[in-house]
Amino acid sequence: MTSRPAAAQHLRDLARLRRVRDRIDREYAQPLDIEALARGAHMSAGHLSREFRLAYGESPYAYLMTRRIERAMALLRRGDLSVTEVCFAVGCSSLGTFSTRFTELVGMPPSTYRRHAAGATAGMPPCVAKQVTRPIRNREAPVTEPQLG
Repeated sequence: MTSRPAAAQHLRDLARLRRVRDRIDREYAQPLDIEALARGAHMSAGHLSREFRLAYGESPYAYLMTRRIERAMALLRRGDLSVTEVCFAVGCSSLGTFSTRFTELVGMPPSTYRRHAAGATAGMPPCVAKQVTRPIRNREAPVTEPQLG
C-alpha cells in the first residue's frame, strides 16, 4: 500500500509533467531542451525524462518532435511553404533531422507528403484533416501487454 506522502508526491510530479507537456505543446517552435524543461519543473533532467516516459510512453524529446511533425503536416498541406521553410517554422534547426523524423512518423518524406496531401484533404474541414492525418505516436515506445493481477 502506498503511503500518503508518497501518493501526494506522485500527484505533484504528475502535475509538473502535465505542465512540461503543456509547455511543449505551446512552445514547440521555440528552442527547447530537456535541461530547460527540467529546470522549469524543478526536476533533474534525468528524473524528468524517466518520469515523462512513464507517464506518456515517450521521452520529452520524442513528444516535442511529434508536436513539430504534426504542425509541419498542417503547413505542408497548405502548400504555400517549401519543406525548408516548414522545417524552420516548426522549430527544427536541421533539415536532415526534420526529414528523417518526419519520414519515421508519417511514412514518407516531407516533399512527398506535400505533393500528395494537398489533394487528399481537399474540401475537408481543417479539424477533420488534422485528425485523419495525425502521425502515429509512440512508435519508439515498447509495446507491453496489460498485466492482469
